Amino acid sequence: MVRSFSLKNFDWTLFFCLLAIAAAGLLSLASTSPGLFWKQSVWYLLGFSIILAGAVFDWKWVLSQPWFRWGVYGTSVALLLFSNFQSETIRGTKSWIVVGGIQFEPVELAKLGLIFLLAGFFSRRHVSAWQNRNLILSTLYTAVPAFLIFVHPDFGSAAVITTIWVGFLLMSGIHKKRFLIGLVLACVGIAIVWTFLLKDYQKDRLTAFAFPERDPFGINYNVIQSKIAIGSAGLFGKGFGQGTQTHLGFLPEAQTDFIFAAFVEEWGFVGGAFLLLMFFLVFYRIYRIGVAATGNYSKFIILGASIVFLTHFAINAGSNLGIMPVTGITFPFLSYGGSSILTTSVLISIIQHIKLESR
Repeated sequence: MVRSFSLKNFDWTLFFCLLAIAAAGLLSLASTSPGLFWKQSVWYLLGFSIILAGAVFDWKWVLSQPWFRWGVYGTSVALLLFSNFQSETIRGTKSWIVVGGIQFEPVELAKLGLIFLLAGFFSRRHVSAWQNRNLILSTLYTAVPAFLIFVHPDFGSAAVITTIWVGFLLMSGIHKKRFLIGLVLACVGIAIVWTFLLKDYQKDRLTAFAFPERDPFGINYNVIQSKIAIGSAGLFGKGFGQGTQTHLGFLPEAQTDFIFAAFVEEWGFVGGAFLLLMFFLVFYRIYRIGVAATGNYSKFIILGASIVFLTHFAINAGSNLGIMPVTGITFPFLSYGGSSILTTSVLISIIQHIKLESR
């Protein structure tokens, strides 16, 4: 399970790009919330230690064990179920479990569990993924955590979970007839959920981005302040600790949902462009490792990780710019939060291991 460390084949480009994103996150927290700076520093220290462990820890052996895949998946489902029975809510949802003052978000573990389980499932059945039995099983594996997350309510994470399954299914080829039937059923399901299950404020939250002029002091307030922060930054920003929207309290959730806007306000277009460049380099390196990976299982693991990173980035950055709904999805390795950082770090560690194995 442990082997010699290889400096030569370790993907240092990927590592240092993530380090740059983490540095940007710490810089923003040092400006907006010094108390969270030290907590986040500890999470980053743990995260990068996990990433480096990918060079010596045999993830392939662990992930090949059915008991491990089912254990992570089953534990995450149990924790999601437990969190739904809580009376306490944080930021309007039951997405967190609080133990000894530490907040843990089981949905992050659910993403890992689903990726591990579906990667093992599709790697053996990718040719027959669209057959009735396999299609039903993979749907059930996804529907259980997605439903528990949906009733928190956490629409953004439920969408990420569903997107992982869709990506795996499409990667296995497309059965045109069943794809069209599934598309129709999905539309019907969305219509039913929209009509009978969602409350008015939830509908407004999901559609607010399409009507930016509506309710500027209510449902659209957060996005308007985010756009003001980004739009007023200029080329080089207002400087460290000088972000008016952030420091005067106009920009909400400046450490999590809107940390991208908070960072751009102080470091301008140049800072924002640098941050986006780092993320796309991370995504490109993951893509290159996926192309070179040997074995379907490794490729599906990297596919799942890519979907999580790209979906989180698109929703978070898009909501900061007012082109996506605000759903509480974090910016990978930038937003404050230990659960998200540890999940991302485990995926990157596995990807580093796959790169070394493919050599």
